[in-house]
Amino acid sequence: MAKVGIIGGSGLDDPRILENSKDIEINTPYGKPSSPLKIGKIKGTGVVLLARHGREHTIPPTKVNNRANIYALKKIGCTHILATTAVGSLREKIKRGDLVILDQFIDFTKHRHISFYDEFEPHKPEHTPMAEPFSSELRNLLIESCKELKLRYHRKGTVITIEGARFSTRAESKMFRLWGADVINMSTAPECILANEASIPYAAIAMSTDYDCWKRDEKPVTWEEISTIFKENVEKVIKLLLKTLPKIRK
Repeated sequence: MAKVGIIGGSGLDDPRILENSKDIEINTPYGKPSSPLKIGKIKGTGVVLLARHGREHTIPPTKVNNRANIYALKKIGCTHILATTAVGSLREKIKRGDLVILDQFIDFTKHRHISFYDEFEPHKPEHTPMAEPFSSELRNLLIESCKELKLRYHRKGTVITIEGARFSTRAESKMFRLWGADVINMSTAPECILANEASIPYAAIAMSTDYDCWKRDEKPVTWEEISTIFKENVEKVIKLLLKTLPKIRK
């Protein structure tokens, strides 16, 4: 049976959605995860909810303990991970409220642990392939569900993950567009890298909330704008997860 870790997933902890839920505290060799793990079932599928920034959103992006988060999900037996994330759009075609089923990332973080390997065993270096970092199986299920729900979505997109908590300068935003990034956030790359190292299939649902600051006819992004657009559109993400979870098989 599949057990799906959901990172983010605001709203899924509603008792009308999550059956037989309970909290579990887990310690890892890398410290404590961002929040207690809330385990239960959604439509018959085992799920584990983890709040990336803490349940009260108190952990800044650069301080998220990604190693502890992924290790904890692995330890509790998660066979797959679905992540949700707010992103800024770097492309005209990706509108506010659109969903993007990410297929590539650019890691522009500088201050985070992005590997479980602090050292190698003698003569056994570990270098994880990352050409296709997001699970094609999970991505295809998400795309299928987007079609069934008639959501506005983009079947692929490259996310660039930057440090936080500040937003980009205009020069940076323009540079990221030239590099080929379609959306920008502060979370996905470390999670995705570590999930691959842990051999857990990982996919991310990105919701576009703003245009960063590259568009001159738009005001530069603010946290208030991100929060407002996300709250207005979070039901789409919940519906997509609820539609997709029963399709996931180990």
